[in-house]
Amino acid sequence: MQALWMLLASAMFAIMGSFVKLSTDHGASLPQIVLFRGFPSVVLLLLWARAGRQSIVPTSWKLHLWRNLAGVSSMWLGFFALSHLPLATATSLNYTAPLFIACWMLGWGGTQRDPVRIAAVAVGFLGVIAVLRPSIGEDQWLAASGGLVAGAMSAIAMLQIRQLGRIGEPEWRTVLFFSVAVCFSSVAGLGIEGWGHADLAGYLSLVGVGTAGLFGQLAMTRAFGHGSALLTAALQYSTIIFAALIGMAFWGDTLDVLAWAGMGMIICAGLLSVWRTMREPASAK
Repeated sequence: MQALWMLLASAMFAIMGSFVKLSTDHGASLPQIVLFRGFPSVVLLLLWARAGRQSIVPTSWKLHLWRNLAGVSSMWLGFFALSHLPLATATSLNYTAPLFIACWMLGWGGTQRDPVRIAAVAVGFLGVIAVLRPSIGEDQWLAASGGLVAGAMSAIAMLQIRQLGRIGEPEWRTVLFFSVAVCFSSVAGLGIEGWGHADLAGYLSLVGVGTAGLFGQLAMTRAFGHGSALLTAALQYSTIIFAALIGMAFWGDTLDVLAWAGMGMIICAGLLSVWRTMREPASAK
């Protein structure tokens, strides 16, 4: 059952990414996109909690704080990349989180001489280079850098989500506090950049961002909080495939053999890193 939750999350996040690109094409600003990503979740989850007489007091404020700081930063950078890069390219960069976890383990986690993790990092970042070389132009490197940093921030957020699941925090409450943080960050962004100039199609796309993001976040939080970490990590990479298919169908994105090979390398390296982490004794993690 957990596999189905992660597949659903992957499909929803790919659809959300397509709505992000579409809303940008129709005049929406980045703060608008972030606001519409978080606001529907806040409203619907608060109504659900009130109807079910559920407490919204978190189990751990500290874990929520770190999860939200990392998650909100990752969202802004990831949406920026999605707005300026081909859908599959931006999605691939956003899913480099396991590679950054492996880098951290090599540098500070006591596994500096682990050949498996070294191989995972080397293969993964070669995959990143393979994806970027044929897929972006000279004016898109800033967006590509943002996508990579989004992957690093996502790694921190993923670890906090798992910790929240282990202490019994329900997934709806994790998503609620994350969505509240997203809304606060969007208000700050709107104060700086102002309201966008979206047309009707743009606003419909913004609604799509919020709806797909809500269902994707709930499904992902449930999968990571209660499912097998290795299986969940494997299935989350299906988002890259979904995004590639959507990009080709609606934007005419073309991916050559090198780009497909790079995405495959990122997927394999991420899975290898997660597998190695799962095989280590608890004292070494």
